[in-house]
Amino acid sequence: MSDTPTHTNGLSYRDAGVDIDAGDNLVKEIGPEAKRTMRPGADVALGGFGGLFDLRGAGFNDPILVAATDGVGTKLELARSLESYRGLGVDLVAMCVNDLIAQGAEPLFFLDYFATGKLESGVAAEVIAGIADGCLECEAALIGGETAEMPGVYPPGGFDLAGFAVGAAERGNLLSRHMPSAGNIAIALPSSGVHANGFSLVRKILELTGASLNEPLAGQTKTLGEQLLEPTRIYHQAAKLAKQTGGLTGICHVTGGGLIENPPRVYGDELALKLDCKSWQLSTLFQWLQTSGKIANNELARTFNCGIGLLMFVEADRAEACLNALHEGPEPEAWIAGELCTRNDHEAVILENQDSWTSGN
Repeated sequence: MSDTPTHTNGLSYRDAGVDIDAGDNLVKEIGPEAKRTMRPGADVALGGFGGLFDLRGAGFNDPILVAATDGVGTKLELARSLESYRGLGVDLVAMCVNDLIAQGAEPLFFLDYFATGKLESGVAAEVIAGIADGCLECEAALIGGETAEMPGVYPPGGFDLAGFAVGAAERGNLLSRHMPSAGNIAIALPSSGVHANGFSLVRKILELTGASLNEPLAGQTKTLGEQLLEPTRIYHQAAKLAKQTGGLTGICHVTGGGLIENPPRVYGDELALKLDCKSWQLSTLFQWLQTSGKIANNELARTFNCGIGLLMFVEADRAEACLNALHEGPEPEAWIAGELCTRNDHEAVILENQDSWTSGN
């Protein structure tokens, strides 16, 4: 006699843990979110086998496409613990789109991938609403995505996110490593906090200190959890303005690898970046992370953005005009943080006046 269980009724996909109806309902629910991201070149209709984009309709004549993909890392675990998800959608767009910006491209469209063990439509809808928020901020269309239920792969309540952004620039208008030169000025644009990198270390510090996410740090109004979940800033408008002002030679998105690993991706091996750590003050949040984790300055700088979300390299005779334009426009707190020099025997990034971080000055 067989030990195989018998079923009086045929199995359905739902019996295996996948709810097709829930997925269909989610597509209907997020349709309006996608529609509000409509832009020239995209009609953002969801439900087809692929998203369409008309480059000529977007105003391009001879474009080069630029693509980027990323996720939000373990920041989503912190968001899960606080049941706050919308900001993750903005993070996802920002992590991809800021990379396009660093190439000199204009963001065009975005697609997302949401994978989970069991679809909780409220969580997914909140994340995708945040994705739409981010797309609106950078003038990109949300033209599609994928929601995958994978029971057995993810634990109950667990999910992961990935994003895919495509941008374009007219041939000859992209930024490249041969453009920056010695004497270029580094203009820093402030981050909104940790952004979406280094959260494995953040979570380790939280574990070791037992700090409450629901209480503010000394002198702060937002809770520690709110500060950590602050969405990544999107620098699309600032990059457009800097290109219009002239003299822009490079853009560095400060992501994983922080201020040590990312800048050399933008300029040639013969150059080094001198960053004056005294030109800005570490925020209370970064000071707390450094003190609580007993993190050395160099380790802090190669893990976190330390308050700089984007660096722009600008020809010296155009730096003041660029900085003034940023101040009058989207970046009133931008500042000059350093300059490029001939590398010689230097490291690719030189942190000057590091003691100002530990001294709090």
